[in-house]
Amino acid sequence: MMAAGSHPDFQLVHKELAHYHDDPQVRARKMQELGIPVIRSFLIARAYRAPSRGRAKVFVVLESELMSHPAQNALLKTLEEPPAGVTIILICSKPERLLPTTLSRCATIRFDPLPAEFVRQRLEAEGVGGEEAEFWAAFTDGSVGRALRLAEQGMYEIKRDLVARVSGLTAGGDGKLPEHLTKVAEKLAAAAISAARKDSGIELATSLASRRATGIMLELIAGVYRDALTLATGADRPIANADQREDVERIAGRFDPLELAEILEALHRCEQLLWRNVNQKIVWDNVVITCTSAAPLGV
Repeated sequence: MMAAGSHPDFQLVHKELAHYHDDPQVRARKMQELGIPVIRSFLIARAYRAPSRGRAKVFVVLESELMSHPAQNALLKTLEEPPAGVTIILICSKPERLLPTTLSRCATIRFDPLPAEFVRQRLEAEGVGGEEAEFWAAFTDGSVGRALRLAEQGMYEIKRDLVARVSGLTAGGDGKLPEHLTKVAEKLAAAAISAARKDSGIELATSLASRRATGIMLELIAGVYRDALTLATGADRPIANADQREDVERIAGRFDPLELAEILEALHRCEQLLWRNVNQKIVWDNVVITCTSAAPLGV
């Protein structure tokens, strides 16, 4: 039953379950966050029912960082005092997005990354080219699944373009770059929405798709500045963007290590702003200013 994905005592909880909710108004909503209707119907209510096949029930919440604050608050009591035999697992790639009250009720287990060489070999076995495979193996910190998804989405060429553009920024900046980055994010979001509709019939919210696309692009940009900091400090570790080393060296020669660290901190704050519904154009304006001059955020 587990192999068939139909065990009644094992429940995967994710935002797309809204598509199967009893309430037609909930079913009609676009999937932007993991909200109260899904958490109450597919986790809380079911947690208090007796197991069907054994002595225990397991609930695994995917992308738990997408839980809305009201949904997290609704779950607190069940997290703190789950019914006997109930285990709740929150899968989360960005725990800082969870409320402190949620985190305090959980035991944190961090998964070690797989060796980069193993990831590279798996990618090459799937037909991903050598340089691209090496980059994704390093960039994704040993996550085979994420590396494969990014490669399949054609993100490598976008990565190369991003690295070339930020390495070419001069003191005068590039007034057209924020608009270009916004358009790239919009195209990625549209592709994600189309893929979700085609693969599972789910209508992915435009705002969520846009944030995810922009978030990946911000990660890629931060990656090249992290590599530049590695070169600038002489740290004994490999760089992810070895396929564009000259671009990395150009950035490392433009800023001192402290400025590079400040740029990385500013890019992290840009990602936080993104998930707080700040206009994407404003985010990209700040990214370009920061990458050009290491100036602090303007919002």
